[in-house]
Amino acid sequence: METIGALLFDGFELLDVFGPLEAFGKLAESGKCRVITLAERAGTVASAQGPRAVADYGLADCPRLHMLLVPGGIGTRREVENRRLIDFIRIRAVEAEVVMSVCTGAGLLARAGLLDGRRATTNKRAFAWPVSQGPEVNWVREARWVEDGRFVTSSGISAGIDMALAVIGRRYGAETAQGIAVVMEYDWHRDSLRDPFARIYS
Repeated sequence: METIGALLFDGFELLDVFGPLEAFGKLAESGKCRVITLAERAGTVASAQGPRAVADYGLADCPRLHMLLVPGGIGTRREVENRRLIDFIRIRAVEAEVVMSVCTGAGLLARAGLLDGRRATTNKRAFAWPVSQGPEVNWVREARWVEDGRFVTSSGISAGIDMALAVIGRRYGAETAQGIAVVMEYDWHRDSLRDPFARIYS
């Protein structure tokens, strides 16, 4: 059974985590995977919006991850300087089959050197900051999400749900992904290049 791990840190963006986990959680309900949360230390972690989430595992005792989800949020500006966390992301990304980021979470992947030479995208409103973390990355300004091998990066906040459904479709089948979108009553944007917000913030 695949394990999907969502990273938490102080100041993470709520929907970056729980939007994708709503989709992956539907797979977990059917026994196709399990979903866990992790942080530097197990326990409660405050989001950028205030509500706290609980990390099931700390970095030291986190089990093997088949898929890793790295959210954005204002906390990313601090965490790029957290060597322990960046090293963890780098090591686990090598082991994982899929590595996903939402919003400015791409900045953490970029700082870890994981996106060098790859195509990636991020939040268009905050585009300059992640770009500054990875000058060797082929940043795509207009995209809802971008897939490059094992790495899948998405634009701002709600785009993470579209990305999660695309990953589910790739790994578990388009019919499964569509069924989850219907259960969620979510209008899934399937075109990865459809990004109206890029024009707003260009």
